[in-house]
Amino acid sequence: MTPEKDENLLLSCRGVDMSYGPVQILFGVDFDVAEGEIVALLGTNGAGKSTLLKGICGLVRPTAGSVTFKGENITKTPADHTAKKGISLMPGGKGVFPTLSVEENLKLATWLIADEKDRIAEARAEVLDLFPVLDQRRGQMAGDLSGGEQQMLALGMALMTRPELVMIDELSLGLAPTIVGQLLDVVREIHRRGSTIVIVEQSVNVALQLAERAVFMEKGEVRFEGPAAELLERPDILRAVFISGASAHAADTAGNGNGAAAKGRKGRGRKAKAEEPAVERATGVRPTIDPDAAPVLAVSEVMKRFGGIAAVDHVNLHVQPKEIVGLIGHNGAGKTTLMDCISGFLQIDGGRIRLRGVDVTDLPPYQRAIGAMARSFQDAMLYPGLTVFETIAVARERHMASRDMFAAALQLPASFESELEVRVVVDDLIELMGLTAFRQKLTGELSTGTRRIVDLACILAQEPKILLLDEPSGGVAQKETEALGPLLLRIRERTGCSMMVIEHDMPMISSICDRLVALELGGVIAEGTPQEVLSHPAVIASYLGTDEKAIQRSGARTG
Repeated sequence: MTPEKDENLLLSCRGVDMSYGPVQILFGVDFDVAEGEIVALLGTNGAGKSTLLKGICGLVRPTAGSVTFKGENITKTPADHTAKKGISLMPGGKGVFPTLSVEENLKLATWLIADEKDRIAEARAEVLDLFPVLDQRRGQMAGDLSGGEQQMLALGMALMTRPELVMIDELSLGLAPTIVGQLLDVVREIHRRGSTIVIVEQSVNVALQLAERAVFMEKGEVRFEGPAAELLERPDILRAVFISGASAHAADTAGNGNGAAAKGRKGRGRKAKAEEPAVERATGVRPTIDPDAAPVLAVSEVMKRFGGIAAVDHVNLHVQPKEIVGLIGHNGAGKTTLMDCISGFLQIDGGRIRLRGVDVTDLPPYQRAIGAMARSFQDAMLYPGLTVFETIAVARERHMASRDMFAAALQLPASFESELEVRVVVDDLIELMGLTAFRQKLTGELSTGTRRIVDLACILAQEPKILLLDEPSGGVAQKETEALGPLLLRIRERTGCSMMVIEHDMPMISSICDRLVALELGGVIAEGTPQEVLSHPAVIASYLGTDEKAIQRSGARTG
């Protein structure tokens, strides 16, 4: 479909510029949507996709250009008025009010038709028909729902007023394959009932299951517009902007010993250098995992309960030196809760946790970090008022040779050399992760995916012996995800650190993990090689489902 020639053009953006303060995000964007169409709005991290949606619905005002909806100029129309005109946005990430019940969230979403009781009842019935699980949990607080159920509720809220244009930002973010498959069916049903849909997705594979036309953005500009199938044949556009170069750089620095950790050791003298293990060179071959070696992490009969609910139920697992272990399971299976217990953010109700041979069950998170455990979160926990360079430098702080404030105030040689060493390490990490262009940008101005890359750089600055990564590909563009796996393997080869990874992207996690552990209702239901676990009947039934298109979020698209 070519919207320029379609008489039923519903939405038209012409020459749209948008900025956040002094930072310009969009540059002359043209974007059209015809009535009854499903359009996939794709792009690299930080390309401006979500910003464009906010500009269309009036949350952010364009600085130049025009936005037309049903032939009416709405460029300067506030968000409440665009909603009344029939535009609805499902925001990416957290799109519900966590302290309100499901019923109250749905009621709040009907503010436009608050006086039309019959219409509200009809809309509510339609949403609960689309999402039967919400009907079962009407009295439950939204914050207590699983990630998939919260996405269902957010989408249901966006549909309560029967909008003509539904804009969905990050449909599959952080969701299990079974949930993604269900949501894809729901979106198709919404379209069948007459709504025009714009869907923003980091996974090209997921988005192209719905859309026949795709628009691809990079650095605030439209790079491609046309049939979705043609986009898959454009490797010059569908490429990793950050991590592809990072993987190559990691291989180079691993081979010549000039990585961030190596440079940092050079600055600390012979004694510190002798205390640390030699850096393994990147050979492209997975290291041999010694099953008889003392585990870096050992979890024995760990339990965690919330009221009468067992979130983690007698879990046993271990991670060997240089081993990568993946945790999989449906939303609410207990993966993140288990990682919170291991990292010390939750006090366990039973069992023991040993880190590098030391019992850390009763130790707080910072002492486990001193023991060389590093942890990422589903949402990148960064300082929004610091630049990328400053944020990574703060993460490096505990490795500074001199932290005396008087030496720093007087600029004594010890303090100067210590800060110089930090600068060298941070510069190397910025180059390694492909963040050079963002070096002086505030982290609060970065896209979700870019913050994930900065978060990973901060973790590497701590020189961990075991990495706990919670959905590292969440919010990261598909090609970056495909390059993230090789990068993690390079990091393991260069530093010798072990990893425990929670991930819903099956092609990525199965390609990097030595073992997978599948959870359901807080307990382990399968453990073994990726091939063994992903073919286990219980894992297929509870987690993967049978929709191959929903499972294959990254990698070559299957027919």
